[in-house]
Amino acid sequence: MLVTPAYAQAAGGGAGGAFASFIPLILIFAIMYFLLIRPQQKKLKEHKAMVEALRRGDQIVTQGGMIGKVTKVKDDNEVEVEIAEGVKVRVVKQTIAQVLNKTEPAS
Repeated sequence: MLVTPAYAQAAGGGAGGAFASFIPLILIFAIMYFLLIRPQQKKLKEHKAMVEALRRGDQIVTQGGMIGKVTKVKDDNEVEVEIAEGVKVRVVKQTIAQVLNKTEPAS
């Protein structure tokens, strides 16, 4: 008789006790979703829209820090960028960090 009656009664938690122990984990996941995952998905969506809207004449900055003007937009995820007069380089669309000046569409 080493087990006291108080310890023996507390052993049976039931289904309510198991669910209550998962509530903090669910709350932590919800907080992580709203603070980390959701904003990152929103930023990715905005970047994809920016890359798809590139046109000839846009002034851009690449992730490497090069500033140039788009001279040709290719279909296979490439853009031709003029970084100096007569110097053109091919750049992968996903490496474009931001668009500095947008050109107006021809009407």
